[in-house]
Amino acid sequence: MSKILIIEDEKAIAELEKDYLELSGFDVDIVLDGETGANMAMCQDYDLIVLDLMLPGMDGFEICKKVREIKNIPIIMVSAKKDDIDKIRGLGLGADDYMTKPFSPSELVARVKAHLARYERLVGTGVKENMMIEIRGIKIDKTARRVYLNNEERIFTTKEFDLLTFLAENPNHVFTKEELFKEIWDMDSIGDIATVTVHIKKIREKIEKDTSKPQYIETIWGVGYRFKV
Repeated sequence: MSKILIIEDEKAIAELEKDYLELSGFDVDIVLDGETGANMAMCQDYDLIVLDLMLPGMDGFEICKKVREIKNIPIIMVSAKKDDIDKIRGLGLGADDYMTKPFSPSELVARVKAHLARYERLVGTGVKENMMIEIRGIKIDKTARRVYLNNEERIFTTKEFDLLTFLAENPNHVFTKEELFKEIWDMDSIGDIATVTVHIKKIREKIEKDTSKPQYIETIWGVGYRFKV
């Protein structure tokens, strides 16, 4: 049974989310403040975190940043704030998804299931050992889910790793944002393809010498992206 942590200061909302998730077979804990939520997220074993942005004690941005330093489990950030800058900042810190309140509990359950299914497939025990991709100084260890640039390790979030790996496994193939969103986030009708742009930007910051003149992930204007070899 997958274990989920909800960090949400509005108790009624948290309990409603918990009820729906438990009805779908998940084991759910609720925390109502940021400090306690951060400690539980980092010290206990959870499969996914539903993280509110505005919290007493420590906000969702800071919690996301701390968790990402040691864990790559899915994080779904939720907020009543509709500004794109908050979404971009949240995704940039490593959140896998961003939901704007109000949303239906059933939509939350759908996203939780999609992210968990994707994560479990990628880190499952069936992965072969020593599956490596090496291209022009970049080494991607698919087994350990680690990335090296000129033998120096670069830290990637779950979705950043998935996106980089997919592009590297399909070199010189141009993918649209919609195709990449469907492949990496495994969802057709929910989410925002701007997520792809944010993640490409973060990947470039980690592997490109000059992000204004990318040597690995090229933008094909009006179409999408490709990994150049």
